Amino acid sequence: MIHIVPKPTDTPDDNSTAMVEREIRALGGACRSLDLDGIDPFENDLDNELIWACGLKQDEHQFEVLQALSIGNTVVNSPLSIFTCASKVMTSALLVRHGIATPRTLFSASRDTAEKFLDEQGRAVIKPVYGYDGNGIFLIDSPDRLGNPPYYLQEYVPNDRDFRVFVINGEAVGAIMRVSDTLAHNIHQGGTGMPCEISPEMQEIAGAAARAVGVDYGGVDLLSYGDSYCVLEVNGTPNWHCMAAPIPRLLAGYLLEKERSLRK
Repeated sequence: MIHIVPKPTDTPDDNSTAMVEREIRALGGACRSLDLDGIDPFENDLDNELIWACGLKQDEHQFEVLQALSIGNTVVNSPLSIFTCASKVMTSALLVRHGIATPRTLFSASRDTAEKFLDEQGRAVIKPVYGYDGNGIFLIDSPDRLGNPPYYLQEYVPNDRDFRVFVINGEAVGAIMRVSDTLAHNIHQGGTGMPCEISPEMQEIAGAAARAVGVDYGGVDLLSYGDSYCVLEVNGTPNWHCMAAPIPRLLAGYLLEKERSLRK
């Protein structure tokens, strides 16, 4: 039995959880919904089970309950990796540590240090440490737009598109190119997504990024960078909008493999 935490943003017309549930059952597996808001994290009947978090609410309660459940169960993705992906600082630190190309980044509480970085770069991208769907991302060229500390600033890489690569178990299985005339190409910010081929370079860097942050599966966002790519971030509870690859079936197959491995 696979215990599924539904994605809170699912709608009748766009239900990521239901897509994977259907594939699990079509492949002969069993699954049921798990309500993190209704379960007692200290006393429950879950032990050595597989829990799949399709998504989490943007609150600390669900994350903490999931983290407590991970003590005696296998959670995909693990709470630690979900937190890592949610934190741009942790993601950047791991990318740098593993030698994975990423825009030059500053994280500091010092305004003087932030102003120096901005002066050296000429202009930089400022982002919230914990953000989603491309919200709160701006290109700035003046210290007046720094706001309040701490400051997370990145080198501006000129582009008119990015790439979302879906990785399962370290392998890139699908990708889209997202195009827009704004800084953040996220579909929630008005970007247009279309399927694209996965080049060997995309396969290598996306797989490395997913492994670095510790996700079983994830959405790795890439930008063209010189003659290759760099990683912007990794999403630990990704959507697969516009992808031509059968992501729900591939993900269902992976979850069933994980669940079977628990029974050996």
